[in-house]
Amino acid sequence: MTERLYYDDSYLTGFEARVVERSEDGRRLCLSATAFYPESGGQPADGGWIEGVEVTGAVEEGDRIVHLMAAPVDATEVKGQIDWERRFDHMQQHTGQHLLSAVLELEHGISTVSFHMGHQSSTIDLTALSVEPEQLRLVEEQVNRLAAENRPVRAVMADSSQVSNLRRPAEREGSIRVVTIEGLDHSACGGTHVRSTGEIGPVLLRGTEKVRGNVRLEFLCGMRALRAARRDFETLTEVARLFSAQAEETPALVSAQLAKLQDSEKARRRLAAELAQARGRELYAATPAGADGRRCSFRRLAEGALDEELRAEAQSFTEGPQACYAVALESPHAVLLAVSPDAGVNAGAWMKEMLDKYAGRGGGNARIAQGSLPSADVLEQFWSDLKDRLG
Repeated sequence: MTERLYYDDSYLTGFEARVVERSEDGRRLCLSATAFYPESGGQPADGGWIEGVEVTGAVEEGDRIVHLMAAPVDATEVKGQIDWERRFDHMQQHTGQHLLSAVLELEHGISTVSFHMGHQSSTIDLTALSVEPEQLRLVEEQVNRLAAENRPVRAVMADSSQVSNLRRPAEREGSIRVVTIEGLDHSACGGTHVRSTGEIGPVLLRGTEKVRGNVRLEFLCGMRALRAARRDFETLTEVARLFSAQAEETPALVSAQLAKLQDSEKARRRLAAELAQARGRELYAATPAGADGRRCSFRRLAEGALDEELRAEAQSFTEGPQACYAVALESPHAVLLAVSPDAGVNAGAWMKEMLDKYAGRGGGNARIAQGSLPSADVLEQFWSDLKDRLG
């Protein structure tokens, strides 16, 4: 069994211990005692060094903690050093989560289902259909007021049968560790925590999303919150500078510019469609009729897309009598076929038949159809076959 030194002192950064088990390659160490918190309960493992070698991870295996090393360690008696910046960041996020979950539970009747601490931000999943922006702002203010009260945070070992008023029931019986925020919260938790809520620092609620019927709330505490607020402010300041406006004016200005952009895009699409239609009519007029009376246009494009403009050109071409219009796109491998009603060809039926033959995918209707093909060689075969069939 590994003695967990962080249970008694989350601020402990250095320790000495004995190696009780080591893998053959010396990269997995089990110690008699450790200050390294293993990945557990939504909190990542601590970082740091043992005998100057980086600890890349720490995991629980039964009642032991195994340290994953970047290089072999051969010593029997070792010294460990915790990466304090990482440890304290985790302490701020985890205690901040307890405070946030307590406020949501006590003041808003919303329970926390799970907690995850990421590298950039942390999240909790909540038993709520939604959390409106106004409620989110209120929760954020309540949490920060309580953090500023600098309430003591304590962790003690206790028997689960003797503990009551836990925010969430303990997941096991017997000896458990209870983390308490004075006058506010009692939770069974094995994680590392700050000594008082004031050390959490600012708490910033970033936003919510729906996940499997619950609401996932993203939050940041301490230096993470400060750095994020600074990035947000600098971004907003730059946007305001680009608009030659005050920061508070930018939402209305951005909204107005977005509306103009959408109007411009609609106008561009309309003009592009009109131009494509004109090209189709010109191409029809310049295409001589074959012996069967049909005018067939076969085009090859190196790259692009079978987009609305190309379809508009195809449909305009086939507005004329006895017309067939085909395009082969080399990247990605795709084809489009459009025909006039009197061309004697059902585009959708032809396309389906040929795509089945050449292991392609696609479809369409009697007038216009398109599909994709698995390779350049297959496209060449398809294209040659199509041209032969259309004459």
